[in-house]
Amino acid sequence: MNIKFTKFFVFGLLLSCYSAFAQVNHQTDVLIIGGGASGTTAAIQSARMGVKVLVVEETEWLGGMLTSAGVSAIDGNHNMPSGLWGEFRQHLYDYYGGPKEVETGWVSNTLFEPSFGNITLKKMAQNENLSIWYKSSLSNISKNGKLWLAEINNKGKKQTVEAKVVIDATELGDVMAKLKIPYRVGMDSRYDTGESFAPEKANNIIQDLTYVVILKDFGPNANKTIKKPEGYDPKEFDCCCDVQDPASHDNTPKIDCSQMITYGKLPNGKYMINWPKCGNDIYLNIIEMNDAERKEALKKAKLHSLRFIYHLQTKLGFKNLGIADDEFPTADRLPMIAYHRESRRLNGQVTLALNDVTSPYTQKTALYRTGVAVGDYTIDHHHLKNPDAPQIDFVKIKVPSYNIPLGALVPKTGEGLIVAEKSISVTNIVAGASRLQPVVLGIGQAAGALAATAVLSNTDPANINIRAVQNALLESKAYLMPFIDVKPNDPSFKVIQKIGATGILKGTGLSYKWANQTWFYPELPVSEWDLVNGLKAFYPPFEEIHPSGNLSTADYLTKVVKAISKKEVKTDQILAYLKQQNFNGLTAESTLTRRMVSHVLDQFLNPFNMEIDFTGKTKQATNNLTN
Repeated sequence: MNIKFTKFFVFGLLLSCYSAFAQVNHQTDVLIIGGGASGTTAAIQSARMGVKVLVVEETEWLGGMLTSAGVSAIDGNHNMPSGLWGEFRQHLYDYYGGPKEVETGWVSNTLFEPSFGNITLKKMAQNENLSIWYKSSLSNISKNGKLWLAEINNKGKKQTVEAKVVIDATELGDVMAKLKIPYRVGMDSRYDTGESFAPEKANNIIQDLTYVVILKDFGPNANKTIKKPEGYDPKEFDCCCDVQDPASHDNTPKIDCSQMITYGKLPNGKYMINWPKCGNDIYLNIIEMNDAERKEALKKAKLHSLRFIYHLQTKLGFKNLGIADDEFPTADRLPMIAYHRESRRLNGQVTLALNDVTSPYTQKTALYRTGVAVGDYTIDHHHLKNPDAPQIDFVKIKVPSYNIPLGALVPKTGEGLIVAEKSISVTNIVAGASRLQPVVLGIGQAAGALAATAVLSNTDPANINIRAVQNALLESKAYLMPFIDVKPNDPSFKVIQKIGATGILKGTGLSYKWANQTWFYPELPVSEWDLVNGLKAFYPPFEEIHPSGNLSTADYLTKVVKAISKKEVKTDQILAYLKQQNFNGLTAESTLTRRMVSHVLDQFLNPFNMEIDFTGKTKQATNNLTN
């Protein structure tokens, strides 16, 4: 090759590289597309862990379904104030005056004004590591080596962002679709998921969506009746005052219009209108539509909600309730976005199925060991507006509280990408529970912890140390296991969460009304049989210890610890340690509680430090033991 030509070639190549680099307007560690419920908590968590974060949000609010969609009545997790969800709720308590002041509607223990939810989340998001671009959207995204290059429309101005990790926190999983990451939409076949409640054949039917409306009481003499909406037919809303709980298995209608309207009563005389039975639910599947098609389709949802409002004001006599004029910064005073109950669902490293939820300890995999977010709400699907939806009696699906495995946020293919919001890798049936607000907030916090851990360790999310991510969440007072009887302010919280996440000591789960439960029972004793079998399921074969049905004592626990660790451990050492933890008056023959056993296992064996894969299987069966 000619020397002169070679020089020009090299110079041109360097110039090209420089030009490509010069086009980058913004560099960040973590790029989050979507400032909804999960995008916001992901951003807060990542930024607090010390990495640089940029959020791209299409509206001018944070919070998504909690705020911009108006669904400001929290479903579930009242007894599990996990991480950022608990922090958010405490802000509500502080502002409104305590728990009773936000228990205004009968659907929830926590209701609030969407506008204040937005203010609260923006306050929580104040961090020098965190930037937020409002009224912005993703135009294009691609990979440049190990880095992402994203083209952002930032208030009409084109910006190119370079990032190490991207989180898809969009309402409908739009980023993974743009990247052609495999996903599913609609109902699964029972033959694919092993769920007996699923239909025989898969289909693309999703849950009904809702365009929520926030009403405000303008006083008994006010008349805030809106103009009669096009297509209004009172027959469409005939059964809207039926407040019979489907969980009661009583099909007899219970007509009470006053009770219906207070379903979503908010503080300060406002009402969230998000009513499924002959209310403002509507069936629209807009997932695969483009932006323009979605906007046009959602006009139908808005119109349907306005018809219902007109019905409430005229036929039911609530003319004093008008569309709130101090909530949403929109021309029509309706929410900025619709409430989507269902999205695309990722094909992840693992998929959480109903059997993993109902019987977490008896599956071939141990997904519960990888838990990063918790939920206790029942399996709840809205299909009343689609006659083609297969009839599934979701009331009969009994589940305990559960956790979300980390692998459900990580694609099988696609380096540097994390998926959050309602688009994680769960089956269609499980999505009926994982879609609820506190769970999605927890999913976002987990996504943020995963992203920050990946950046700080220079590791792809698919190759991450799961325990490192879980440790970061525990430091943020987030739950890994859904134990309702050990709260974050309990001095044993972290220890019990870690031991619970090994499965050595298991929780007891049960289905309980609309808030399912899992109990750890920290003050109960542990039998020798349960202790040894729990350890054998986690560790490789160790020196034979013959358990009986007797309750475990300090002396017996010492023998077990010695057999596993292969180290000289004496009962006096264990008793001395327990005394340091304020467990006083114990002897070698003292029966130990599950709380005490958890502390000893954590201190002398540290099983939580043993790495696991996305299925919950241990990677190193004999390492990482401590004195």
